[in-house]
Amino acid sequence: MNPTPAPTPPPTSETVRRLVRALLSDDAAPGPGPDVRPVREGGGHHTWWVGRRHVLRLAPDRKASLRQRRELRLRGLIRPFVGGAVPVSVARGEWASGLSYTLDTKVPGVSGEEQAVSALGEADLADLLTGLREVPVRQAETLGVPRTAPRSLEDLRAGAVRAAGRIPAEEFDPARFDQLAAPAAVQLGAQTGPAVLVHHGLLGEHLVVSPDGRVRGVLDWTGTVIGDPAEDIAGLALAVGAPAAVRAATLAGYGARPCLRGLWLARCDTVIRLADHHRGGREPGRLPLLEARLARAWESILLERVTDLRDAPGDAP
Repeated sequence: MNPTPAPTPPPTSETVRRLVRALLSDDAAPGPGPDVRPVREGGGHHTWWVGRRHVLRLAPDRKASLRQRRELRLRGLIRPFVGGAVPVSVARGEWASGLSYTLDTKVPGVSGEEQAVSALGEADLADLLTGLREVPVRQAETLGVPRTAPRSLEDLRAGAVRAAGRIPAEEFDPARFDQLAAPAAVQLGAQTGPAVLVHHGLLGEHLVVSPDGRVRGVLDWTGTVIGDPAEDIAGLALAVGAPAAVRAATLAGYGARPCLRGLWLARCDTVIRLADHHRGGREPGRLPLLEARLARAWESILLERVTDLRDAPGDAP
């Protein structure tokens, strides 16, 4: 039996500088080349700012390399449908044996965790959801994009109700789940119909927002799947708040059922993740983010209480 290969150490700043000098040799003046700095401080770095115009993403292992290569192929497929929301790769290759990289143009703006989305930004998100629905699923499958089965909201709600008991009372009131009685969770089960391309990670950290609140880019398409569009509505509820997410989904043509399903997927997820953190979270710095997402997902909307949706109009697509 062949021994398991040792993991490749994270790239150092010198490794990144050498790679960047080779990639941007035509643009760089003689000298050390563009400034490089890690996107996040602390720990091993696999994403680096390169000067003011580029960002370098280095896959840490072979599985991540497969996802990154698939993402680069997928970008070309979806760009005609979602426009400038997709980053552009100006160079790609391997930074170590079997480990890929992509040098992308930097999308102007800041994280959606730092900048609120305006009404025009909500329209941008609606265009994104509309475009994803129009991407040919069969072509995405040929690129290796996997299909995923819809989650059971009934099971998720039951888990969230149990998890709510582990959260301090001053942070969350379990009675809020009365808005989604168990029978209503069954009504919000995924409907039969064509699956669509789902980003599956439309969180604030993956949205690039301009100072005027427009959504100028969507990052990290490595988790994209073919599946339940309510998952992207759920992601937006965590990123921009429940009302804005529902407005964007409605503008994209989604009716009450998928909007409410996405909203309650997000609400249950936030409770479970916050409870897990209280039980023994190892990342203390994430608590403010988890609390912020909980607050956004539980913002009130006009159609708040789930009633009988069996004959509700406009539930497609």
